[in-house]
Amino acid sequence: MCEGIARELDGIDLGDRRLNQRSHKIVAALAANCESSINAAMPTWADTQAAYRFFSNEQVTPDEILAPHVAATHARIREQATVLVLQDTTAFNFSAHPARDQQCLCEPTQRGFYQHVNLAVTPERLPLGVLSIDSFDRSPEALAQPRRRRTQEPIEAKESFRWLTGFRLCCELAARCPSTQIVSIADREADLYDIFLEARQVRGAVPNVHYVLRAHEDRSTPERDLTQSRRTYHKVRTQVAASPLRTRHVVELAGTPQRPARQAILEVRALTVTVKPPNARSGLPAITHNVILVQEVDPPPEADAVEWLLLTTLPIETIDDILRIVDHYAARWTIEVYFRTLKTGCRVEQMQLETKSRQLNCLAFYHIIAWRILSVTYQHRTCPHVACTSVFTDDEWKPVWCVVTKQPLPDHPPPLSEFIPLLAQLGGYNRRPKERPPGPQPLWIGLRRMLDYSAAWLAFGPEANSRCV
Repeated sequence: MCEGIARELDGIDLGDRRLNQRSHKIVAALAANCESSINAAMPTWADTQAAYRFFSNEQVTPDEILAPHVAATHARIREQATVLVLQDTTAFNFSAHPARDQQCLCEPTQRGFYQHVNLAVTPERLPLGVLSIDSFDRSPEALAQPRRRRTQEPIEAKESFRWLTGFRLCCELAARCPSTQIVSIADREADLYDIFLEARQVRGAVPNVHYVLRAHEDRSTPERDLTQSRRTYHKVRTQVAASPLRTRHVVELAGTPQRPARQAILEVRALTVTVKPPNARSGLPAITHNVILVQEVDPPPEADAVEWLLLTTLPIETIDDILRIVDHYAARWTIEVYFRTLKTGCRVEQMQLETKSRQLNCLAFYHIIAWRILSVTYQHRTCPHVACTSVFTDDEWKPVWCVVTKQPLPDHPPPLSEFIPLLAQLGGYNRRPKERPPGPQPLWIGLRRMLDYSAAWLAFGPEANSRCV
């Protein structure tokens, strides 16, 4: 597994052969012990010092570290008919041990930075890789200024510009991968009229790029609602809610700290609607896109009912078209699992480095590691019949098999459907009847124990003597 993740950096060019080689060693060491500190993850004190010097090197940047992984992600995208690009923002809080040049989050007492990530996944939620990471923070002086409406300022001057940048990234990706349909998926913060305009402008040049965004604003149509007043316009949500029921659909809602996992029965309506521009930007053209309203039927008591108003450029002609869009948006949860893997599995908020640039360089490696953990998690679900040797070496899967099953080794490597639950057992997965497939947490714990068993297998296993001869 660690050899595989080091290959994600093949072709890295940091301007120095030694830096390139060191990057492979760092990512393999951190991946082998992702929950530990940098000191504990590195094999020797010399390796630890070399890692700190690497993070401090002015030639090293997060973009340069991620560049070969992004190139490999593009190659994986070209093999797919449809790819979802999930974009979202998360905060990394280093208030307990801030770097000396650490800025603020949303409060002056909160020290850290935000990162806006674009993660490519298949419609089956198999992560293909990280496409981009945009980091930003806020100064104490900016937080001290009174908040004011900035509707008249250009989008480039606002923090929300990152969502438009993410959609533009999808347009560039679609142009590079003309045989793949690229769908940008985002939550309510991405409900920006600028994205609608951008999609309209590139439609002819890049026909294989689309968006599925959850609406935040209840936008108005160009038609006036004279039953209310001459200044009132019809609302999109009202029009879609009054349209005929198209179908019912069942989705699996993942468990969170705020809710248990459950099935949700959804009523789905869809309509093509034209929306007028915001009042402050009345000179812009109206935009026509497809709107899907998803509403949960009979939610559990005290539970927040599912209600999504989805805006999309994808077709809604058939029931299959509509349900495909709903499933695309439901796949957005994958990026939340990715962030949890970064923060809980890799414990990145515990790193203690002296400057923000060192934090960002180190975090770039952990982004690749979190992708790899999540990729293994979903490979078990999407391609269960593939042999486990597609991910793990012989000295990794063999000791796990012997330790967990207490049985002799099979004649052939087991498939992922058989091996991944064994690996997850090392991380606390119980394999109870009808239990859900293991998530990333038992896997990142199991991977750490697997590598300990692998080291023992190499040193004392049945093939150890033959290697020493």
